[in-house]
Amino acid sequence: MDNGESSYRRFLAGDNEGLYEIICTYQTGLILYLNSYVQNIHTAEDMAESTFVELMIKRPKFSGKSSFKTWLFAIGRNITAKHLRKLAKLSVVPLESQEYLADEQNVETDYIKSEQKRLVHQALHSLKLEYRQILYLIYFEGFSKEEAALIMNKSERQIKDLLFNSKKALKDELERRGFEYEEL
Repeated sequence: MDNGESSYRRFLAGDNEGLYEIICTYQTGLILYLNSYVQNIHTAEDMAESTFVELMIKRPKFSGKSSFKTWLFAIGRNITAKHLRKLAKLSVVPLESQEYLADEQNVETDYIKSEQKRLVHQALHSLKLEYRQILYLIYFEGFSKEEAALIMNKSERQIKDLLFNSKKALKDELERRGFEYEEL
């Protein structure tokens, strides 16, 4: 049983400290993952908050078919997708045309420490949405391919193909930007 699952069980049993532990443990990773969808750190923070509110109010049942983190990120993805569908009906300006906010760099500064990491981050954000998401889930959050398949609602074969194509696209983009690296 992982920490998130045990904390959630404690929360469901009436110990509010359990929810606090879940928020402290998963908040930053969830925000950064959701940011790959919305391309706005403030919106991503709101969507992460909505995810935790959903846990608090609706208290969905955790079946244990995946890790707690996988389950939580899938809830966040679903809430964000619902939000984006609602925005698409209301908004005239496409999300892709929005400029990145300077505040986004402040939140991610701890995560992106060196100039090379910033270049990788910028190249990552120039990729297609699915490519950004799979790379983030596998390499930044440490999810397995099976867990990423659950989060992204895809088959494991689709995830393998997506991962292969996204790594190639990221490599091509980095080379286009003049990034030099040593292959292992």
